[in-house]
Amino acid sequence: MENNSDKGHFQRKMQTRHVVMLSLGGVIGTGLFLSSGYTIQQAGPLGTILSYLIGALVVYLVMLCLGELSVYMPETGAFHSYAAKYIGPATGYTVAWLYWLTWTVALGSEFTAAGLLMQRWFPSVNVWIWSALFALMIFLFNAFTVKLFAESEFWFSLVKVMTIVLFIIIGGAAMFGIIPMADASPAPFFTNITASGWFPHGATAILMTMLAVNFAFSGTELIGIAAGETENPEKNIPKAIHTTLWRLIIFFIGTIVILSALLPMSDASVLESPFVAVMERIGVTYAADIMNFVILTAILSAANSGLYASSRMLWSLADKQTISPWFARLTKRGVPFNALVLSMAGGALALLSSIIAPGTVYITLVSISGLAVVAVWMSISVSQYMFRRQYLREGNKVQDLVYRTPLYPIVPIVSFLLCLASCIGIAFDPTQRIALYCGIPFIILCYIVYYLTDRTKKKEG
Repeated sequence: MENNSDKGHFQRKMQTRHVVMLSLGGVIGTGLFLSSGYTIQQAGPLGTILSYLIGALVVYLVMLCLGELSVYMPETGAFHSYAAKYIGPATGYTVAWLYWLTWTVALGSEFTAAGLLMQRWFPSVNVWIWSALFALMIFLFNAFTVKLFAESEFWFSLVKVMTIVLFIIIGGAAMFGIIPMADASPAPFFTNITASGWFPHGATAILMTMLAVNFAFSGTELIGIAAGETENPEKNIPKAIHTTLWRLIIFFIGTIVILSALLPMSDASVLESPFVAVMERIGVTYAADIMNFVILTAILSAANSGLYASSRMLWSLADKQTISPWFARLTKRGVPFNALVLSMAGGALALLSSIIAPGTVYITLVSISGLAVVAVWMSISVSQYMFRRQYLREGNKVQDLVYRTPLYPIVPIVSFLLCLASCIGIAFDPTQRIALYCGIPFIILCYIVYYLTDRTKKKEG
């Protein structure tokens, strides 16, 4: 299809380091820095470690499926194309809108959070002024070239990664008594992890927190979206998938173990950020200011990845001629500028709804976007299953695939079922149940809109 660029075309400018950091940037955000305390309080320290291990397994299986697809067909806005091709065009259309909404809503909440964090240093300046400034900065990073976006994301993510590594080293040293605690209390070792019992709220709490954990890992699939703008994708994409996954497991599991060991469970949820509390217990000077800066970087990095992902999804929809071809236009430097503007406008509306109607419109948007990530992962598993079946039916050999999903068909089936389990889990949690009430009607609406526009197109054709 040549309608995608009357001026330019996508440029393969991303290297492995960019793709790895893009994926880490999308994942390591407020979920780890702010919400981890809530998860520890809900499922207990041991339950949280188990939840994150299961979450890491789900992500790993989904990424193995995505690896085969994105190496065989490196496309920008990838998994929407795979779902359209191997499940059905209506499903592809729905997946793209779900994913677009996920990141657009995230943009709104990230700009709000960034503005709120600046209040610590500039209490007299209005939150919306900071939100608008950060929004403009992220828009400019994305608007010029993909190289500028990738480079800014690389440095944003590096700050977070270095912080987590330092946190694990300092926290580990305090845990084993190498560094004394600020209040001169003895080294806790692993006592806090089981102090409240193995599973204080029962094993079902693990199932309840699974969706929250999956959200914490969401963003890993950005590797698939970036495939069309990556140098040498058959070599760089598998490499990025493997390095991202083991780093995520080390960062997430390592961090949760340290937090659980140094914070009694009763203290975990009341804190603004469990990281700040742990640093202050160890006696790190300016701990709160340092962590405030890092969390700000984390939020801006996630917003940067989010704007990139949502604009590429819109471009992909236009490229498949399911929305106006106007969104498929690229600048001379290969940036889908029109799609970028609409995604930014969506982020601004989400930002407004978080201020004007947080209890109604905004909570609905957040619920849909939460469920959407898991729905997208399920579509990746099904797409890979269908792709391999079709590939073999056409007389091709598995050996000819540059990157193969191992243990087929076990991997796509198990990853699909684990994602489904986390969706079922939220039905038992009254605070998260709204995601199903809002998400399922939204999915049905997408299918209806697709069939209506498709029928109109056929009549005109």
